[in-house]
Amino acid sequence: MTFAEIVLFALALCVDSFFVSTAVSLQQKPPLRRRLLIALVFAIFQGLFPLLGALLGEAFKTVVESVDHWIAFGLLALIGAKMISDAFSSESEKENRFDISRFRIICLLAIATSIDAFVVGITWGLQYHTNQVVIASSVTLLFTFIVSFIGGWLGCRHIAIRGKAAGIVAGIVLILLGLKILIEHLFLQAA
Repeated sequence: MTFAEIVLFALALCVDSFFVSTAVSLQQKPPLRRRLLIALVFAIFQGLFPLLGALLGEAFKTVVESVDHWIAFGLLALIGAKMISDAFSSESEKENRFDISRFRIICLLAIATSIDAFVVGITWGLQYHTNQVVIASSVTLLFTFIVSFIGGWLGCRHIAIRGKAAGIVAGIVLILLGLKILIEHLFLQAA
């Protein structure tokens, strides 16, 4: 996995955290400490879930080695398609009111925004070395913290960011990365 791919994965995975932190901050105007907590919790889950997914992928690597590239492509394509589909869902569906003064709610939101990262982690476990997965997860954690904090800051200033374009781009990026894995493996197999 190249550094450019790591950055693309990280950016695609932290989109949900950005928009959730923006939406809850638009609604509730949390103080700085709460926005920092939200960004930190989102970042920890976004960094941890790919590692957990990679462990699962690694555990089944020998069993599915002959089709791992198809699994990686399929999972990334499904997650990418889901992101694109979510971008077209109505804004009222996305802007449910959550009481972020409760830590449990912040953790539930972090889990909800990290499911995609878990699935991507499975593909990482099937395709990449452990050190690459750790680096990619760390970069994802860092990016998620930064963009979640920025989202909270924007929300508190009544700056609403529409997620349609970002969701579509993030979905396309994941699909293209999955396609790259598939094509590289098929070409290596043919050679």
